[in-house]
Amino acid sequence: MTATTLSGARVDIRLWADPAEVEEQALRQLRNIASLPWAVKHVAVMPDVHYGLGATVGSVIALKDAVSPAAVGVDIGCGMTAVRTSLSANDLPASLGPLRSALEAAVPVGFAMHREPVVGRDGFWDAFDRLTPALDLDRAVRQVGTLGGGNHFLEVCLDTDDRVWVMLHSGSRGVGNQLAQHHIAVARTLAHNEVLPDPDLAVFLAGTPEMAAYRHDLYWAQEYARRNRATMLGLVCDVLRRSFPAVSFDEPISAHHNYVSEEHHFGEDVLVTRKGAIRARKGELGIIPGSMGTGSYIVRGLGNPDSFESASHGAGRRMSRTKARKTFTEADLAAQTAGVECRKDAGVVDEIPGAYKDLDAVIARQSDLVEVVTRLKQVVCVKG
Repeated sequence: MTATTLSGARVDIRLWADPAEVEEQALRQLRNIASLPWAVKHVAVMPDVHYGLGATVGSVIALKDAVSPAAVGVDIGCGMTAVRTSLSANDLPASLGPLRSALEAAVPVGFAMHREPVVGRDGFWDAFDRLTPALDLDRAVRQVGTLGGGNHFLEVCLDTDDRVWVMLHSGSRGVGNQLAQHHIAVARTLAHNEVLPDPDLAVFLAGTPEMAAYRHDLYWAQEYARRNRATMLGLVCDVLRRSFPAVSFDEPISAHHNYVSEEHHFGEDVLVTRKGAIRARKGELGIIPGSMGTGSYIVRGLGNPDSFESASHGAGRRMSRTKARKTFTEADLAAQTAGVECRKDAGVVDEIPGAYKDLDAVIARQSDLVEVVTRLKQVVCVKG
């Protein structure tokens, strides 16, 4: 589809969403982002857009010599990883409960972590002592290879050819959250941010010690998130190998969707923040998940320059967690996740499919950003 253009205070807002379906609170956030003096060209808004801290989830923001830590979000480097296996639907057992239990035993969920580290300490960890603020190294190491809670998940899926896939969604865990909260607080104290329409959009500027400290910690946390997903994927593949010794795995697909990248767009070197958006360069594979009952899509980027070569990161929420808990019951959750081996208790009602936007409609609205490779439908879903 063609994006809708809205006039902003300084740059335009280009939406791959129906403006009438975007809540006013999110539209105000978009106008605030478009007023930033460092914004370049326009703000690109994905079809899964919804309100978030500082910046909307589902937005792509290109800034010249500036970055807003709240616009990145508190789960730095959050993203997706998926891999196709050699298994088919016929290889899976009739009862998937034991497989789900084995996955939950291998990958700690919620606030849990590994009792002992499952990764060695290579050169990546040398930078840990230079992070600000000082953090608990033992905890950070033991959280590598863990899922977390909220909308994070681990799934076994079938594609349209009945091939089995493994897919997971997680980020930088507690260490990323602590780093983000620290830098967001620092940014709010800087004098150049006093005139901004929203203090949560406070930025760091190039050439300052605050920017240098944030970028050091940001890039470290993004790599931590990538390693976390890769470690989890290895643990999951080991579970499958124990049940299916002959199984093999294709090359994994992996993509951040809460991160900053140094890129060149519209003739300028910029810092691109994708908050709830994936990079979708021409030919690049990506993952767009739905909810715990609706499945997901594997897509290939079309490299659309107007979106800063980006696409949505998922279906996007259509109601808050609080509203979802007030609206739906455990019985609703059981009905909407029928056929999926997963939790169906009150603790995950806020993740019910009905709390999310229609995934097929979200995909249809970005046909000029990505093309569909295959659709996945989960048969096992592990939630924190």
